[in-house]
Amino acid sequence: MDPIESRIRTFLQEQFPVPEQLPAAESLLDSGIIDSIGVLTLVTWLEQEFGFLVEDDEVLPENLDSVANLVAYVGTKLDAAAAAG
Repeated sequence: MDPIESRIRTFLQEQFPVPEQLPAAESLLDSGIIDSIGVLTLVTWLEQEFGFLVEDDEVLPENLDSVANLVAYVGTKLDAAAAAG
């Protein structure tokens, strides 16, 4: 498992009622795992854990609504930070 995915899954399991075998593409919102407060908790954790700022216009389902989307989003943000120097 990708180290980013592992960290995300560990956080989700510690903070939210996550099924043990959560498919990577399953919607966290539609399945009731997180709600609007959960999104804020997730955003705060992402910023602290990975050291980047989640912009308001990035708080979108395509970035945050599944493990797969989160892994892709974090990877993109970390790549951008590395490229910036």
